[in-house]
Amino acid sequence: MSKANRPLSPHLQVYRLPMTAKMSITFRAMGVGLAIGFVFLASWLIGAGAGREAFNGYHGFFTSWFGLLLLFGWTAAFYYHACNGIRHLVWDTGRGLTNEGAAKGNPIVLGAAVVLTIITWIIGLA
Repeated sequence: MSKANRPLSPHLQVYRLPMTAKMSITFRAMGVGLAIGFVFLASWLIGAGAGREAFNGYHGFFTSWFGLLLLFGWTAAFYYHACNGIRHLVWDTGRGLTNEGAAKGNPIVLGAAVVLTIITWIIGLA
C-alpha cells in the first residue's frame, strides 16, 4: 500500500494550544504548587510551636528575598486557582460552556488573580 500524503498527527511544536487549554494546564500546575506551599505552611506552623529559635529560622527564610519570592508565587497560585475554581463552579451551572464563553472568562480569571495578588501584597507590606 502506498502511504497517503497527509499531515502527521499534530504535536506541541506544530499545534498551537488555545488559551483555555493553556489555562487548564496552568490550573493543574498551580494546584501542585499550592500543595508544595502548604507543606511550607505546615512546617512554619510546626516551627512556631517548636519554640522561638525554630520560628526565627523560618521567619528569617520567609523574609529573605527568595522566601518573599516563594510567598508571592504561592499567593499568585492561590488566587489563580481560586478564581479558576469559581469559573468551574459557574461552568457547573451550564453558563459559559461555549468556546466564546470560555474565551471571555480567560482574561477575567487572569485579571482577578493579578488584582487580588497585588492587593494582598500591598496590604501585607503596609
